[in-house]
Amino acid sequence: MKSLIGKKLGMTQIFDEEGRRVPVTVIEAGPCSVVQRKTTGTDGYEAVQLGFGAQKPERVAKPLAGHFKKAGVGTLRELREVRVDADDAAKAGDTLTAAVFEGVNFIDVLGVTKGKGFQGVMKRHNFSGGRETHGSHFHRTTGSIGMKEKPGRVFKGKRMAGQMGSTGITVQNVKVIQVRAAENLILVKGAVPGANGTTLVLREALKRK
Repeated sequence: MKSLIGKKLGMTQIFDEEGRRVPVTVIEAGPCSVVQRKTTGTDGYEAVQLGFGAQKPERVAKPLAGHFKKAGVGTLRELREVRVDADDAAKAGDTLTAAVFEGVNFIDVLGVTKGKGFQGVMKRHNFSGGRETHGSHFHRTTGSIGMKEKPGRVFKGKRMAGQMGSTGITVQNVKVIQVRAAENLILVKGAVPGANGTTLVLREALKRK
């Protein structure tokens, strides 16, 4: 199994062997504890529940505290579930580090984008807007959204102003530049979703190896 929970620390830049500057995102990947191993026989599918980030015991509900105690791990802040193969050897109580990504060239990064609040159509959907000349009363507004008498309604999915950002997204085939297993750090090329401190799920890319 090559999946981990991580935290986005920020962006920086490094130089490759040929002296070219490469923008990278630094991700704290693990250590993650295996809290539960789900199998086809007991749960109907194969998966592993991972935990990340220490949490004070008094801030954890009693049922969840018992869940952690049963697995033999400390109280954790984040829980995520990832699918695995039936022959995966991971079991409750195991600890996974960034070393699982050594030798992996591309990963998928799952996260939540930055929230932008309520935004208009020009920022949210990249509308061009109206003229900026004198006498025009149409600058940054939506324009016509309706129809004639028939059908006389606004179609579903019409691009309009509204909440922007704060949605789940998966960025596929992100290139791994460095894996610093001793520090539980992974450096990937370019940007990944979310602000600094955002929780991410990292998994080996499905399409490219």
